[in-house]
Amino acid sequence: MADEQVPSPKVAVGVDGSATARSALEWAATEAARRGVPLYAVHALSMPMVMSVYAGPTRFPAPEEVAEQGRRILDEAAEHARSIRPGLEVQTVLALEEPHIALLRRTDPEDLVVVGTRGLGPVRSALAGSAGVRLASRATCPVAVVPAPEGETPPLRDSQRIVVGVDGSDDSRRALGFALHEAVRNGAESVVVVNSWEVPMPFAAESLAAAGWTPPDDLLDRRSEELVSGVLAEVMDESTEKLDITVVRTESNPVDALVEAGAEADLIVVGSRGRGSVRGLILGSVSQGVLHSATVPVVVLPKGADATE
Repeated sequence: MADEQVPSPKVAVGVDGSATARSALEWAATEAARRGVPLYAVHALSMPMVMSVYAGPTRFPAPEEVAEQGRRILDEAAEHARSIRPGLEVQTVLALEEPHIALLRRTDPEDLVVVGTRGLGPVRSALAGSAGVRLASRATCPVAVVPAPEGETPPLRDSQRIVVGVDGSDDSRRALGFALHEAVRNGAESVVVVNSWEVPMPFAAESLAAAGWTPPDDLLDRRSEELVSGVLAEVMDESTEKLDITVVRTESNPVDALVEAGAEADLIVVGSRGRGSVRGLILGSVSQGVLHSATVPVVVLPKGADATE
């Protein structure tokens, strides 16, 4: 299949033949099976663009040997996905564009797109550390970034622990809703809700302490408790009320708090918190920090999307 719109809902995953892409493929196949939707494996050839007076911007067609290599990567990916999830519907897409563009063009709000954190060959730049940032800043659907494996790839298992960051924003409410409904769908054992804060210091902390000033820890802690309780009350419904939910409230850097809480988890969920006049033009610093530091898969919810539906 090449250069065509594919139906939704689905799980789309970028593949390039690398070990990291293989890990992303395995995670995506498992998620597609859980959701009961097809898996679409996308391999991007990154063919150069040329301007034509008559046809406008078009891409060079792929040489046959390049296209054949791409088809071979896709066939191997499809075979592997079916081997770990028998009965899963797997489709393949051979695209001419760069990887992030190929995935963006073929996904809709009802989908989930999955990438690894590193790649090889012509797709390396888009499947490297910036892949999740580039996709999550522009995607209309949730983006899952699966970290590079260290040593042997661990055996696949259903998600057992999901960590989600909340800060009272609409984006974090959507992230919480997504995490809770994922937990219900996956039969997760627990959901950990993380809220953290930092007190900006105009002067060195030692100088302030020497002058007798102390941060209002009790007030900040009480506000954090009220914030988390309020967001949970807004987001939870009958389907999620029986979940085992743990709350972590801490005065620390939000990225550090989420990465630490998610170190032994199966999934971290964050909102995009994009800024600027163009929706999602800039991915929030917390989302970027978690994507670059987490050792477990991270799902970033698109700004303004209702991912709980």
